[in-house]
Amino acid sequence: MLINIPYNRPAVLDYAKSWALGRNPKYYDFDAIGGDCTNFVSQCLYAGCKVMNYTPTFGWYYIDLNSRTASWSGVPYIYNFLINNNGAGPFAVLSDENTIVPGDIIQLGDENGNFYHSLVVTEINDGMIFVSAHTYDAYMKPLSEYYYSKIRFLHIAGIRKYS
Repeated sequence: MLINIPYNRPAVLDYAKSWALGRNPKYYDFDAIGGDCTNFVSQCLYAGCKVMNYTPTFGWYYIDLNSRTASWSGVPYIYNFLINNNGAGPFAVLSDENTIVPGDIIQLGDENGNFYHSLVVTEINDGMIFVSAHTYDAYMKPLSEYYYSKIRFLHIAGIRKYS
């Protein structure tokens, strides 16, 4: 039976602070094969939930480079997982800049609606959003310093695990 558990946002922020400007050796560095941004976001999410979804193909998990889902490291795939997840692990709802909170996810896209970059929200202060990311490593970088045509905000609504 699935039960809802709280999302540990402080753990997400601690993880981002520890690893935004470096690489955790427990995880493969995807920079050389397309970028590490969503891998980093997944690591942050996992720090806040400690629950993976081991469903083949459509789940969200990482064991090693060759045993993981596309949603762990791919921008559109993590979006699809988070928005559609009815099983174990984190799940999200589309939000906006006025309702996101630290620990939520932002994705940036081009004018054609192709989303190419994932970031974790690490602070909101006086209406300014600060994010952390990999590929172009950043910690507490103002969202206003990024260039993009489209943006989507994913509020992590909760976590489910099997009891």
